[in-house]
Amino acid sequence: MDHYKEVSNFFRNYKKDNITQIRWHGRGGQGAITSAKILAVAGFLAGYKGVTSAPFFGAERRGAPVIATTKLSKCTICDFSQIVSPDVVVVLDNTLLKTINVTQGLKPNGWVVLNTPQHFKYDFLQNSFNFIRVNATQIAEESGLISAGIPLVNTPILGTLLHVLPTIDLSHIHKALEQFFSPKAVLKNFDVISRVYKECSVEKIGNFLQELQES
Repeated sequence: MDHYKEVSNFFRNYKKDNITQIRWHGRGGQGAITSAKILAVAGFLAGYKGVTSAPFFGAERRGAPVIATTKLSKCTICDFSQIVSPDVVVVLDNTLLKTINVTQGLKPNGWVVLNTPQHFKYDFLQNSFNFIRVNATQIAEESGLISAGIPLVNTPILGTLLHVLPTIDLSHIHKALEQFFSPKAVLKNFDVISRVYKECSVEKIGNFLQELQES
């Protein structure tokens, strides 16, 4: 009976607000699902007790829109539903903005992370979100991070998220990469991630980062 009360009280007091929710938007073959997993592993290594990652497929073909999710929490995660109110939205391909409302459900003062040419402007933001932009495609090309002639942007974009998730640092990302890639691939990916971290443009308007640092 005591065990039942303990479990019952846990779920009664369970709050989704304690979960940092990241939604990834990409296209089939871009590796959004892999990056969602790498971030979850890095979060666990950084001390998050609850981490999850999950894919959500539309049409299962290369180039079709794909959504992946990562959840991070200092407590156990018991909510495995799809993310509808993300704290962070990551967009690997800016052409998705023509057909998908990537900011749907994004919390006020949330973050939009966008792989885009440097001088593109996006009126849909309307100064209501924090914004990180980087030309991850160009950086991947310049760094030789290419597969089958296509620049790999999924791992480089992880460098931007270190500005949003202060608990996770480059050392955690490096250790997470080691669980997915060969030593040679880890080195190349990590170098590009480090460059993206340094070169991305961060535009903060809200208090989300401060709340994360205080939690």
